[in-house]
Amino acid sequence: MKETPASITASKSKRELTIAWKDGHVSVYPFGLLRAACPCASCRGGHENMHSEPDEQVFSQTLPDSPATRLSRIEPVGQYAITIEWEDGHHYGIYNWHFLRALCPCPVCRA
Repeated sequence: MKETPASITASKSKRELTIAWKDGHVSVYPFGLLRAACPCASCRGGHENMHSEPDEQVFSQTLPDSPATRLSRIEPVGQYAITIEWEDGHHYGIYNWHFLRALCPCPVCRA
C-alpha cells in the first residue's frame, strides 16, 4: 500500500479532512476521529503508550463539536506527516502517513 498522499484538503463546514492517496484510495476523517486518535504522548498517556497504529477504541468514540474538535490549521512535517492545531490550542500530535492510512474509517479499511 502506498502511504503517500496525492492531496490533502480540509473542510471546516463539513468538519472533515480528506486525503487522496497516491494509490487511488480516498480517506475521509471526521475531525472528532482525528482528535480522539491524537498520537501525541500527552493524549496517549505517556511515551510507553505510543504505537504506530491507532487504538481501536478511537473508532467507537464520538467527540462533540467543541474547540477541541475544531481544526484551526494544518502544517506539514517534512515529507512524512502533518500536524494539526485545534481551536483549543492543542498542536502536539504528529500524524504520519502510516498512522493516517491505518486510521482510515472507511468500511474497506475497517474490515
